[in-house]
Amino acid sequence: MVELDSLPATRDAYDAVARRYAQLFTDTLHDRPLERALLAAFAESVRASGDGEVADLGCGPGHVTAHLRRLGLRAFGVDASPAMIGLAQEANPELRFEVGSMAALDIADGALGGVISRFSIIHTPPQDLPAVVAELARVLAVGGHLLISCYATDDAAIPTQSFDHSVVTAYRWSPDHLAGLLYDVGVSEVARVLCRPKPTDKRQFQELQLLAAKNA
Repeated sequence: MVELDSLPATRDAYDAVARRYAQLFTDTLHDRPLERALLAAFAESVRASGDGEVADLGCGPGHVTAHLRRLGLRAFGVDASPAMIGLAQEANPELRFEVGSMAALDIADGALGGVISRFSIIHTPPQDLPAVVAELARVLAVGGHLLISCYATDDAAIPTQSFDHSVVTAYRWSPDHLAGLLYDVGVSEVARVLCRPKPTDKRQFQELQLLAAKNA
């Protein structure tokens, strides 16, 4: 486990905008039926493989963690931003939330039945992504499921591209490159969905939803 040099800047940036972020994005699943369906499929897969605990990594204000609980999962949230965790606890006092880093999780090896990483790797510099992916694999039980979301590059031959983000520098990833990093640490792709942007979307990037499972 390692700590990322980029973490303090990302944490401080999200602390500064936490309440505004929560106001803008806590209802984002409402108009995303496909993503809700993928979350439901993820929940069914976790229950079928042992019904272990599920970590929502980069949980922000906790709305996806709460959605996972409504789907019947024993979900808890982790975020690097103490301000975000405070808002998550305020909105969902019955749920568990913790301050933590995706690269250095305070979770035992193989303890989780599932991991959600919804747009939480986008601020991870390319040189640090392999360590983050290895940490996600470490905490998953054999047969455990991962659902990871991010922005995708337009050209599969380009592993990563940086882009301006309103909070802090962000990156989008080649689906094949991300799937390859997962494979290298024993997590195999089950399915991927690439969603084209709507004309009204602020960022005209494809969104990747990648479902994977930890190998025996």
